[in-house]
Amino acid sequence: MTSTTSEPSPCCALSVVIVNWNTRDILHECLSSIARETALPHEVIVVDNASTDGSAEMVRSSHPHVTLIANAQNHGFAAANNQGLRIARGRKVLLLNPDTIVLDGAIDRMADWLDAHPDVGCVGCQVMEDETTIQRTSFADPGPLNLALVEFGIQRMAPRHRIFGRSEYGDWDRRSQRDVDVVSGMFMMVPRHVLDQVDLLDEAFFVYSEEADWCRRIRNAGWRCVFAPEARILHLDGGGKSTTQIRSRMYVQMQKSKMVYLRKHYGMPGALAGRMIFLGSSALRLLLAWRRNAEAAARRRLALASLRYHLTNQEPSS
Repeated sequence: MTSTTSEPSPCCALSVVIVNWNTRDILHECLSSIARETALPHEVIVVDNASTDGSAEMVRSSHPHVTLIANAQNHGFAAANNQGLRIARGRKVLLLNPDTIVLDGAIDRMADWLDAHPDVGCVGCQVMEDETTIQRTSFADPGPLNLALVEFGIQRMAPRHRIFGRSEYGDWDRRSQRDVDVVSGMFMMVPRHVLDQVDLLDEAFFVYSEEADWCRRIRNAGWRCVFAPEARILHLDGGGKSTTQIRSRMYVQMQKSKMVYLRKHYGMPGALAGRMIFLGSSALRLLLAWRRNAEAAARRRLALASLRYHLTNQEPSS
């Protein structure tokens, strides 16, 4: 395979690639934590997806050592990461979300751990929501069965159950090392030789599911994907958003990406199963959202947007 990335530099142990979109202040905190907590020779590449909040200007003025790619338009998460990966010179690469803070030398720790485990193709670390709460990152392959468990709310009814909570490994507390199907995209460290073998992220995924596809390709190439709690980062948005804050466009985009994944890895039968799952779960959500309050109205809005997309391929404009 012809390499689509730069040749590694002997003086650069690791390249950190961060895709940013309108998160100027927390991006500043993230970059400061990398500089403060990382002793390995490294480079940081920020790909800004046409932010309007002054993110690019902040990077230029406050972090002049960072390589900045300032896009004139939003290319999507996978494509923007690829822009960074193509120029990365490190012997390892780390995809890192901008809403994270590196704790206790986490990048150095994970790089050392990866050196000690040559059969691992991708590793993620422990993610904290606050000082005491571990976020449940890393998850099982998002095939039709796991998709159904999530979409029909079965997982929420028994999130810690070994079977019903299997899509997110509900019986596991993230305090121990474990091989996983998918390392969460907020922190994914990959050796250069693995990147060269499996190639870049698939840009058919605008946002969401790109890490599931990448990890599946890494596993198919014979490497392990592993969660290792030897290092920690803080996720500043670990609590997520309420239903009322979720935009229909992003909700449908998430489902669209899952459909791309199913079609790619499970063929037309998998794609058909996914469409039936989304139609059935959206119809059920619509029936259950009968209350007269803002939360129920938001659930109806999202369910209708999903039904419209899967029946007509019409995507919401906002």
